[in-house]
Amino acid sequence: QVQLVESGGGLVQAGGSLRLSCAASGRTFSSLTMGWFRQAPGKEREFVAAIKWSGGYTYYADSVKGRFTISRDNAENTMYLQMNSLKPEDTAVYYCAADIHARLTAARASREYEYWGQGTQVTVSS
Repeated sequence: QVQLVESGGGLVQAGGSLRLSCAASGRTFSSLTMGWFRQAPGKEREFVAAIKWSGGYTYYADSVKGRFTISRDNAENTMYLQMNSLKPEDTAVYYCAADIHARLTAARASREYEYWGQGTQVTVSS
């Protein structure tokens, strides 16, 4: 079992920045990939970014590439999402998720992730 707790959401003006955190506890897996997803009202949950815990390889959705940065702190078992140049269309509930299966690259489909946090709201005003 892996437990995930997000924090750091809030309200920010367009062009501003926020940093989300996801604290992981429970079992650890060498094959672990952790990711961020988001879901806006009336829309499907979509992939934002992912990081392989071992090696630190990162993956991004095209919509956030160059604006968002995913990182992790192994010692603290915490993953971060630094979000810069935020746009109103970034408004959503952001979820962190964990995929314990060994894969060559990070999965981008939400169904591949077994564990989920409770979500944190990010609202970007225009």
